[in-house]
Amino acid sequence: QLVESGGGLVQAGGSLRLSCAASGMPFSSYVMGWFRQAPGKEREFVAAIVWSDGDTYYADSVKGRFTISRSNAKNTVYLQMNSLKPEDTGVYYCAVDQGVVIHTTRGAYDSWGQGTQVTVSS
Repeated sequence: QLVESGGGLVQAGGSLRLSCAASGMPFSSYVMGWFRQAPGKEREFVAAIVWSDGDTYYADSVKGRFTISRSNAKNTVYLQMNSLKPEDTGVYYCAVDQGVVIHTTRGAYDSWGQGTQVTVSS
């Protein structure tokens, strides 16, 4: 089960930190990813982290502004979002993919959270 939190309304240039608490993971090795979906658009990859070694990967649109991290103790993955832009607006979802290879396609991920809304005003 994946439960996201931390979304909200923020002005352009501001920051938010999203959290995704994971429980009952059936896999011994997995990747945690963040995706987002703006109204009328496809769900797109944002960032991902390999749980075992912390390797990360980012979409070009967020590189240098967003940071993904994890807490083994809390079984939680975070997405620190800085220098937010109006085009970052959308519902943000966390997802889990079995294995140790980072994929950027939605279909590779096995389980999804319910999503949290992020709105960036100009």
